Amino acid sequence: MLNSFLLLAEAVVYFSVMVTLFRFRKRIGLGVFVCALGVMHFLETYLASVFYVALPFGLVSPGSAVLFSGKLVMLLLLYIKEDAATVRQPIYGLLLGNALMIGLVLLLRLHAIAPLPDGKLPDIGFIDEMGWLMVWGTTLLFIDAILIILLYERLGRTLRKAQFARILICVACVLTFDQAGFFTALHFVAGAPIAVFFGGWFAKMAAALAFSGMLVAYLRWFEARDIALPRGLTDIFETLTYRERYEALVEHVGRDGLTGLLHRGRFDADGEAAVEVSLRTARPLSLLIIDVDHFKSINDRFGHAEGDKVLKAVAALLREVASADDQVFRIGGEEFAILSSRPHPVARLFGESIRHAVKASAATSRFELTVSAGVSTVGETTRCLADLFALADQRLYKAKSTGRDRVIGEPGGHEPDAAIAWTKSAQF
Repeated sequence: MLNSFLLLAEAVVYFSVMVTLFRFRKRIGLGVFVCALGVMHFLETYLASVFYVALPFGLVSPGSAVLFSGKLVMLLLLYIKEDAATVRQPIYGLLLGNALMIGLVLLLRLHAIAPLPDGKLPDIGFIDEMGWLMVWGTTLLFIDAILIILLYERLGRTLRKAQFARILICVACVLTFDQAGFFTALHFVAGAPIAVFFGGWFAKMAAALAFSGMLVAYLRWFEARDIALPRGLTDIFETLTYRERYEALVEHVGRDGLTGLLHRGRFDADGEAAVEVSLRTARPLSLLIIDVDHFKSINDRFGHAEGDKVLKAVAALLREVASADDQVFRIGGEEFAILSSRPHPVARLFGESIRHAVKASAATSRFELTVSAGVSTVGETTRCLADLFALADQRLYKAKSTGRDRVIGEPGGHEPDAAIAWTKSAQF
């Protein structure tokens, strides 16, 4: 009787602490919940292999009956309230972490181990045995998590309004499958008797009933309400992260909402500053204005949603090909600009590489996609952003009017003065 009461108490304590961490995930971060879930894995596996208590229906391990069952329910909770992409993160983390442990133990075996003053030596064999059990247990957990999510979704068609029955059936079925799989490994590795299987199964069914009831109660009575976390130690971390949040906000303010590129306002401010630096230091500065060809026909034929996808794809490509020193802007509907610390000939080649990359990226799409570009570089006749922009825009217009899908730059391939100065200095 005492053992049964203690197992129930352990389940209540485990569930209460874990759902409290989950409840405050928006304040302290979901990582706290995930870390707490992960660090219990070793204790869970250790208890499942060596620690058993006697109950009327057989031998039971708290590690398997309480901790593992509870963890599976926590993963189901994570899926219900977050999504599948989130729930897979702790599962993959546990699986890869345990595999890493096995690899490190294999290396540790190669050491010449020095005995402690009392003559004791570490039991590497025990760690090795535990490691393989943890890897096997996590592999089963990976399968269990997929099964419980699929079963939960399938039962939603018939038991959507019966949430307790839906959760209980999911948990009970998956725990039955897991008990068979884990006991098989436990029998061969640790010599667990058959009584462990039956005792563990009965205990897991009881755990499924208890955890399902607590989960439904939590979802109905707590998750739907906002509860303010008491102010205290967490405010220290709130203060420490304020600067990072502020900087992220400032960075976001200067960006185009659709593509995430810097917007026209930033182009005007950053462009003027960049031209001044180029003139003062004689470092080259080139401007590429890039326009998507026949963009209006894409909107007319396929709709504005498809047009937005094209703009996002072009923006992503420009970010990918740009160097760390380049600044990429969206300055109009389908018009982009790049401020680049390249001399004119190199900037033209850069424009050509962008043109070819766009063309290649559209090879598998249902319509042809090309871009045209005009290139200008800071020099004697382009000593401000307005002049630099006007010249690049003029060359872009020429590229569009002479057939599109081309890059137009300095006629005759002559370098402006700033580019010549940079090229000569680069030779030394």
